[in-house]
Amino acid sequence: MLHRIWLAFIVAAFLATLWQVIFSAELNAFANTMDAITAMAKLSVEIAIGLIGLLAFWLGIFQVAENSGLIAKVSKVLEPLLCRLMPDIPRGHPAIGSITMNMSANVLGLDNAATPFGIKAMQDMQSLAHDKETLTNSQILFLVLNTSSVTLFPIAVFLYRAEQGAAQPTDVFIPILLATSASTLVGLFVTCAVQRVNLFNRVVMLYLLAIFSLLTAIILYFSTLASEQLAQQSSLVANFALLSFVVIVLIAGWRKGQNTYELFVEGAKKGFDVAIMIIPYLLAMLFAIGMLRASGLLTYVGEAIAGGVALLGFDTRFVDAIPTALMKPLSGSGARALMIETMQYHGADSFVGRLASVMQGSTETTFYVLAVYLGAVGVKHSRYAVGCCLAADFAGIFTAIMVSYWFFG
Repeated sequence: MLHRIWLAFIVAAFLATLWQVIFSAELNAFANTMDAITAMAKLSVEIAIGLIGLLAFWLGIFQVAENSGLIAKVSKVLEPLLCRLMPDIPRGHPAIGSITMNMSANVLGLDNAATPFGIKAMQDMQSLAHDKETLTNSQILFLVLNTSSVTLFPIAVFLYRAEQGAAQPTDVFIPILLATSASTLVGLFVTCAVQRVNLFNRVVMLYLLAIFSLLTAIILYFSTLASEQLAQQSSLVANFALLSFVVIVLIAGWRKGQNTYELFVEGAKKGFDVAIMIIPYLLAMLFAIGMLRASGLLTYVGEAIAGGVALLGFDTRFVDAIPTALMKPLSGSGARALMIETMQYHGADSFVGRLASVMQGSTETTFYVLAVYLGAVGVKHSRYAVGCCLAADFAGIFTAIMVSYWFFG
């Protein structure tokens, strides 16, 4: 399915560029699109090079944690749940530990750690695959949970809102949590329905109840804090957890009598190989996305949606934030730029400015995540992964619109 969507992006972008030349007399349209392709080719290499250090560091730490037995202990927390959601992963398999670490990093908003842990999880699950070129059920569910993962502390969104002069930069905190939670739940239910996984058994329901209770408690606590306090405390909790994990891992390895230095170096060596491996996959996806942006197709789609909404007689204020929603699954930096542009034009505290912020925090960059994770394991056939991921994205964006009307009218 992914290869069809990829080709559709390219053909649609070409036709949109041709439209600009013929009907809008934009004679530089083809040059702009080719410039975008060249820029994306350079960017794919820059991203991979930028990942080398992070991958090397976290894979080194993970190697020590795995050898010390610490990951196996941590994985016990989610093992009963994961073994029911992903029945093709046997109990005690290393994949459970790496999935747990990835999900924990995502929840805390620690993208720098989440990506290496996610790549490790995909590689661990790949060892169970019979067909090495096709995603397994567990890998698909993992990808869906990654592209829709609940992020407790969307600190970057708060910072950008503060830069744009928002009176209360964190007033989008609860709407973002509600939107990203809806995205994750819909992604989970849709994928499990396709895979015929029973979500309504006692263990799964108990875990979901516990997670819901914890989220509610966190929302109630942080909603009482002032803007500056919320940003400070969320940053403190996230970074304390991350640094503590590093120190605990190294101490655990030392107590086991292991040479933690050599283990770290051994794991870090894998970072370079993985970063180089993902370049072709990043290049393929990014140049198609670059063509879409340069062709103006997303603008045309936004205008069509605005016309349809107005024709039906519904409130059209949310339409000005649609470009951010359309860009989010394709490019994180592009969506961020559109969010900032929306706040600059309409105001950070306007309905549209707040909605764009909620949209930015509600979902992940689906096609970037797919390119990186599929590239890390060399998978060619994504099966129905894209459809499930986009269903979660749609749920997140739709909920973002609904809760923004609820909170900000």
